[in-house]
Amino acid sequence: MTTPRLSALEDDAWQGFLYAHDGIWREIEAGLAPLNVSMAEYSVMSLLGRAGRKGMRMSELAKRRVMSTGGFTRMADRLERQGLIERRRAAEDGRGYVAVLTGEGRTLLRKAWRQQYGDLRRLFLDRLDEDDLRDLSRVWAKLDLASEDPASSS
Repeated sequence: MTTPRLSALEDDAWQGFLYAHDGIWREIEAGLAPLNVSMAEYSVMSLLGRAGRKGMRMSELAKRRVMSTGGFTRMADRLERQGLIERRRAAEDGRGYVAVLTGEGRTLLRKAWRQQYGDLRRLFLDRLDEDDLRDLSRVWAKLDLASEDPASSS
């Protein structure tokens, strides 16, 4: 039995995505390194920055980061020890916890955003025109597994 192969176009598209993602990821990660922030930590802090002063439930952060609750808890412990976030009981029900950026966390996030946005422009956005960006946005929407109906994917 032969293994099905990708067409040349499919292979070019897939390999292009992998190489572009890997190269951009490594450059952005290197840009954040002097701030002592990993990409995983940056993404959590960025989500919290967008959530504002009300913060975000720990369970929602873990879900959005596609991490186990335990793995996320360990990362949150590190960020809390560094004074970048704090955890509070959820005001609406008192059962769960909400993570919130501290003042120090917001300051670091602003520096990280400046660094990352500059790198994103240099490595990615400035190389594309508006039509390219619209095309990519359309493609990402098609590939959004979170919005997929579980019944239709079986």
